[in-house]
Order: sequence, then structure tokens, then C-alpha cells
Amino acid sequence: MALSRAASSPSRAALLKPLAAAISSSLFRRPISTDTTPITVETSVPFTAHRCEAPSRTVETTAEELVGFFRTMALMRRAEIAADSLYKAKLIRGFCHLYDGQEAVAIGMEAAITKKDCIITAYRDHCIYLGRGGTLLEVFAELMGRQAGCSKGKGGSMHFYKKDAGFYGGHGIVGAQIPLGIGLAFAQKYKKDESVSFALYGDGAANQGQLFEALNMAALWDLPAILVCENNHYGMGTAEWRAAKSPAYYKRGDYVPGLKVDGMDALAVKQACKFAKEHALKNGPIILEMDTYRYHGHSMSDPGSTYRTRDEISGVRQERDPIERIRKLVLSLDLATEKELKDIEKEVRKEVDDAIAQAKESPMPDPSELFTNVYVKGYGVESFGADRKEVRAVLP
Repeated sequence: MALSRAASSPSRAALLKPLAAAISSSLFRRPISTDTTPITVETSVPFTAHRCEAPSRTVETTAEELVGFFRTMALMRRAEIAADSLYKAKLIRGFCHLYDGQEAVAIGMEAAITKKDCIITAYRDHCIYLGRGGTLLEVFAELMGRQAGCSKGKGGSMHFYKKDAGFYGGHGIVGAQIPLGIGLAFAQKYKKDESVSFALYGDGAANQGQLFEALNMAALWDLPAILVCENNHYGMGTAEWRAAKSPAYYKRGDYVPGLKVDGMDALAVKQACKFAKEHALKNGPIILEMDTYRYHGHSMSDPGSTYRTRDEISGVRQERDPIERIRKLVLSLDLATEKELKDIEKEVRKEVDDAIAQAKESPMPDPSELFTNVYVKGYGVESFGADRKEVRAVLP
């Protein structure tokens, strides 16, 4: 990456506070570096545009943001690795889809928007939830089906939710979140609140008919909708070229503008999402294709090595890993030493371990919770026996 500093570099001592003072239970505490001197960075590869002008490759950032990117992505990565271990220990049951490798999409998107903007995604949702401000305790408690989880232990891995931060979930039905995302954008335009909705889906969902139906309505009504295809190149175990005649997903809207983005470059994602938000507010929907990669299999039931080689996976790790890219940038700008970054990773590991320990202490939901959040409160529903005569229960 090409880069420049807008002012002389401050001393490392001024940039890096004692690590002990930096420790806090909140995921989004301010990063160690608080320097806001502008830094100009060029994205790793150019953007490729369809029916629009590509944004500039030159991205403005700061030391604070870069160190924050490193810390938050390291935390996301550690959390997903821990989830892998918990699943194998049978403390997480059911489906579990991990996000490691794709962290730059979550962190770059979040850097370009506000909590007024909405995000809705599929079942690979843990890190998106963290990016929206969710806590590690809420993540691990939900994964283990405990009361302290973000969905009170009733949603599990695929159904994280945080309405107060504009996060409308993880959804288990492939592609089903896209029409819902367009609905969110419709509400935003109706209310004229100058916010946008990001509807995320994978390359495996990109051929769903409901995507094109929803996109058609969004384009007809000029809705502030941004469709984000997280193209990790495999829909379950099927390579994109085997599933799509045209795997250029950013062009798939035809009449809707699109942009292909290096989804392993957090700063490129930030620039693209900022550009997309401005476009959507003025002109209606746009498609972003994030060229990314998942290190784990499709889900925990998939070893991820039967349809791709280990050399392919290790090659991406060595050449394109989003965390290592930020690490190299931070070191090249002399914002931290290798030891200081290692210390951040140690902090992150402890935070994750502490959150898991707390989550294990959280109780399972009470059986009565089976009947909550199903019907509108105050109306009540009677449950009858098979003969329709005997009332078996009255639901809240």
C-alpha cells in the first residue's frame, strides 16, 4: 500500500498508552493510539465499477483507526476460533457458521456508517453483531443457548439480533434477509431519516429469485438499499464458477450500479461503503461485491478441505489476510512495535476467555420462555387438546 502522513509522526510514547490502562470489558473502547493526524493510504487494488464511477483508491485514516481496526479484527478472529473449540466440546449445538477470514468486511463497513444505518445478514453473523457494538458475553451466551445471550439463548448462532444498534439479524433461510433489508430501506425512505440499509448475502445466495424481485422494487422506488455480496467463492462446497454462469456479482443487477471491492482490505471496504451510502441516499440501490475468503468450512459440519486444497487456504492466509495487512501497515507507519501488537492479541485472548467463563455461568432459559416472543403481548392464546374441548394451556 502506498501511504503518506499529513504531519510529522508523533512519538510512539505519545501514541501508545500503557496496555494495562487500556484493558476494559467493552469491545469498542478507544484503541491504544489516540492520534488523529490524517494518514493517506492507497487501497491494495483498484475498484471495478459497473454503471457508476469508481471511488478514489486514496483513503484517509488515522493512527487511532488503524490500531482500532487491528484490535477489533483480532478480537473477532479469536472469538471465532474459540467458537470452533466450544462447538467441538459440544457446548455449542446445532448450526454454527464462522466468519474468520472475512473480518475486514465487518470492520470496514462499520467504519463508514452510523448506528442509524441498518444491517441485516445471513447466518454468518457473529462478527457483524460484534461490529454493531454487541458484547462478547452476549455472543458466547447466545451460542451456548444461555439467558445472557443477545436473543436470550433462544436464537443460537444463526439468529443474533440487536435492534437498538440497527442490526436486524442473522437469518437461517438462504437469501431470505434480502427482501427484509429492502423493507428496512423502504421504511428509511418513508421516514426521510437519511440513513441506509445494508443487506448482506453470500455468493451461494446470489442466484436466489427473491434477490432480483427485491432489487427490482428497490430500483423502482429509489430506495436507500445497499446489497452486499460477501463472495467467499464457495456456496457450501460448490465453487462459484460451478454455480453461476456470471460470477461477476457486482454486475448482476444489470440496471443497478455495482462495485467490486477487495474484501480483504478493511480500508477499501470502508471507502466502498462510504461511497455506496452517498450513492444510495441520492440515487437508490447499489450492489457491492466483496471479494473475500473464509478459512473455516461452510459450517462446523464441513471440514472445508474436500473441495479446495490446503495450499489454497494457506496461500490466501499468507498473501491476503486482513489482519496481517493492517499489522504490516501499523508497523510500517511506526504506530506500534511487534511486541505491542502481540500484547494486544494477548489482551484479546484474555477477554474472550473471560467472556466464555461468564457465559458458562449464565443459566439456561426457563421452559416458559418457549411461549414468549411468539405472539403479540396482551392478546393471549388458548391451547386446546386434540378434541378441541379441553383447554390445555393459556399462553402469555
